[in-house]
Amino acid sequence: MWPTGSTGIRVTLVAGLLLFTLHLFPQESALERQLKLPGSSIKASRALGEVSKLTGYLFTYDSRIINPDRIFAVPAAEMKLQEILDSVAGDPAIKSAVLGRHIILYRETAMPPRPEPPADSLPVFLSIGGKIVDAENSEPLPYATIGIRHRGKGTVTNFNGDFVLRISEENLFDTLTVSYVGYVNRLLPVRSLPGNVMTITMDRDFIPIPEIIIRAQDPLMIIRKTISAVASNYGTTPAMLTGFYREGVYRKKEPQVYSEAVVKIYKSPYARSLQNDQIKVIRSRKIENLEAKDTLAVRLKAGLSATLSLDGMRHLFDFLDPESFNTYEYHLTDIVTIDGQTAYVISFRQKSWVTEPLMQGDIYVNVDNYSVVLAEFEVNPLYVDQTGESFISRLPRDYSMKPEYVRYRARYRLVDGRYYLAHVRGDLGFSARGRKRVFSSPFNVFFELAITEHSTENAVRFDHEELAPVYSIFSQTISGYDEGFWKDFDFLKPEEDLVEALGKLKVRLGEFNE
Repeated sequence: MWPTGSTGIRVTLVAGLLLFTLHLFPQESALERQLKLPGSSIKASRALGEVSKLTGYLFTYDSRIINPDRIFAVPAAEMKLQEILDSVAGDPAIKSAVLGRHIILYRETAMPPRPEPPADSLPVFLSIGGKIVDAENSEPLPYATIGIRHRGKGTVTNFNGDFVLRISEENLFDTLTVSYVGYVNRLLPVRSLPGNVMTITMDRDFIPIPEIIIRAQDPLMIIRKTISAVASNYGTTPAMLTGFYREGVYRKKEPQVYSEAVVKIYKSPYARSLQNDQIKVIRSRKIENLEAKDTLAVRLKAGLSATLSLDGMRHLFDFLDPESFNTYEYHLTDIVTIDGQTAYVISFRQKSWVTEPLMQGDIYVNVDNYSVVLAEFEVNPLYVDQTGESFISRLPRDYSMKPEYVRYRARYRLVDGRYYLAHVRGDLGFSARGRKRVFSSPFNVFFELAITEHSTENAVRFDHEELAPVYSIFSQTISGYDEGFWKDFDFLKPEEDLVEALGKLKVRLGEFNE
């Protein structure tokens, strides 16, 4: 369990397809609309801006296929919107699709032709990817949830808002969903994405809720209903999850140890069950930037175990446990949209008379079915220094550490009426100082699990010899760096600064350039 009980922390941590064709009636109406652009010639970038002003539509496209400086002639008469978009692109291979208030410009990539495959052949995969940003300020949206609608497949964006997802031919006519707290869900036809690296904008969704409505709600009653609805929301049958796990230790912003793995997780039922969750490592690799002269080598304790503990609906968080209600204050602070759902935001923090390090943060609870869709919390900064060395391997005797922050995040994704674990992350910041040293060294440690696929079929427990040593130091269970690590598995796209840092170590990063 992470953190350990010795710290005094009282928290237990932590079908049909919806087919999008590109010839729906609303789209035909929009693209047939007659518009008049100013002047006798115009730049592509200005033309798109004028279309947005005249119609209210926003554009999503791969900046590599649209030349903003392209100039084309404007007729004296009005022209159809489709004709304007054809002139902007200057390439008949670039298609247009209208979804909601967005127009998508893309180059369609077909699956590679192949003869009738043998019955036992493996599927052909394509990679899709892009960047998720705020529509108003273009700021990246970290940890946005990406999924194939009605299928147990998805990922999350990294801290830079980037994502990569591998799809098979059967996914081409499905729909990609993008969700983020407080934003309107985005839907995109999957077949518009292969071969294109889209910058996908997200619109904020403001819910005007009178303050009197928020005040009338009892947050503890909401939490009690949440606890009673766990089994119905998260499932009474086991599931098999596939996920991408990574963890890292940074010293002065330089990676010391970086490890990652593709894992299978047997997720036991959320109803009362004596079964525990299990993890099996499919592929793993690590990179170490340690030299013999390094006397201070920090490693994360039991990161795999921590990811299981952070499933707060399976292992009830302390702040959701009725036995702990008297140690916390709860307030309903907002109502937001998340994953196309309306959710209460319940903020909590320890009561003033409690002096041990408890958690504080926000829980997002669906207003209709009382499911927790997101929890973001941290150890109370006033008492975080009491957590000691609970999160890392033992430091050398002549070193001491001072924790500065401990933060967690757990996110769930709704697929066909059932919620599945989607993403968990933990971050720890601390400084280490030798007894004879004037200055301390800053460290940042993190672990992260993104669930990329899940299924309730053939969900059977692993044999004992297959189990990962979840309570061990993960990086010490890996032998080295495997250049063929990814194969056909999904992974979390690394952040730009991580790629840059690992590049300095002369690590081959072919897999990172998807």
